[in-house]
Amino acid sequence: MTSLLRILTTDEARATILIHRAPDNPIFTPEMAERSRVVFGEPLTPDRAVERIIREVRTTGDEAVRRYTRLLDGPDLVDFMVDRSEIETALDRLSPDLRAAMETAAERIRAFHQRQPAGSWIHWDEDGGTGQIVRPLNRVGLYVPGGQAVLFSTLLMAAIPARVAGVREIVVVSPPDRTGAMSPALLAAAHLSGVDTVYRVGGAQAIAALAYGTASIPRVDKILGPGNLFVVTAKRQVFGAVDIDQLPGPTETMLIAEADTHPGYAAADLLAQAEHDPLATAILLTPSVSLAQAVQQEAGKQIDALDRAEIVRASLARNGGIVVTKDIDEAIDIANAYAPEHLCLLLRDPWGFVGRIENAGGVFVGEHSSEALGDYVTGPSHIMPTGGTARFSSPLSVRDFVKIISVFGVNETAAKKLAFSAITLAEAEGLGGHASALRRRLDGA
Repeated sequence: MTSLLRILTTDEARATILIHRAPDNPIFTPEMAERSRVVFGEPLTPDRAVERIIREVRTTGDEAVRRYTRLLDGPDLVDFMVDRSEIETALDRLSPDLRAAMETAAERIRAFHQRQPAGSWIHWDEDGGTGQIVRPLNRVGLYVPGGQAVLFSTLLMAAIPARVAGVREIVVVSPPDRTGAMSPALLAAAHLSGVDTVYRVGGAQAIAALAYGTASIPRVDKILGPGNLFVVTAKRQVFGAVDIDQLPGPTETMLIAEADTHPGYAAADLLAQAEHDPLATAILLTPSVSLAQAVQQEAGKQIDALDRAEIVRASLARNGGIVVTKDIDEAIDIANAYAPEHLCLLLRDPWGFVGRIENAGGVFVGEHSSEALGDYVTGPSHIMPTGGTARFSSPLSVRDFVKIISVFGVNETAAKKLAFSAITLAEAEGLGGHASALRRRLDGA
């Protein structure tokens, strides 16, 4: 019988599951090719398919958005915008428990992001004043995935930081179900988060509409949020016409554990993240062979109780595994090299290792700081860098919703004092006009 989770050596893992797939080299399955053939009449690659959708949305606006929504998602929509009254009454349609849980999540997310500094500042000295003016973006578009699972928690994790930052207008796009209806939970999250408008549109056509604008959907300054391969490809293609947050790929989690880690917790954490997507990655690093075997057995026991067991099996078969390391130090080194989206320290003294983490989207400290808890109610946004991009990028935060304007305020005395250095640098670069502008002020001409 094949085990649900493979146990690998570090060399085996480095040759297989520890290899990141580059964002510009996505997995294009036969199923995707067939779907493309049905929609476009030929099996276009994701890049070419998205390029065509964007071009048509730019050319025909709402007509193209409506047509691709019908072809890809099913509903034949007349209006894209969700009626405001439907959003405002959505909370009342939730069960009391779900409403209370959503309000708890919103409160904690808001409290966390209100602690993030993002203010303007001016430094004054004898030369004058220099500084930064921090201004919120005018209008942002948030993409919320639909499909197999409507991730209304993602809306909370993106819209609340935007509102804390002071964004003037927040619009949400998300695919409807095949009848054109929107999830009451998603609309309730929109109301709690202070979203201004929700559009029942998903896919690359929604990204194109946000980037270039149509008669019904306004152009935004920045597009944020995760999505499938076609959404991410569209974000990459429209960057420049509009800003984007990142190019998120399938979710990934890495656990570091030792011999006395609770094997049931570790197995449950791996299964929880594997259920997101057949392309998700769930990896455990441990120097303990006995723990590796216990987690392997636990995962086999727990999976049958999961509704998304088929997705979990596919994910773990493709990208999952348990890696037996020499010691915890080697596990930390592997994690820093891999730069996971989520790094969970299931250790006796987890805080003792936090200072050694260099690359991760988020660090979950201790057995009780489960990633699943962080996905919903801990406070930090669960929208985090994937695919190794945690080496250079950060989780979504208030800073994603502001821009910085530099302030240059030099008085006359300082201008004359600094001009000689500036003239020397300008002439060395061959920019005589710069040097001339500086000399005129020195000469008073």
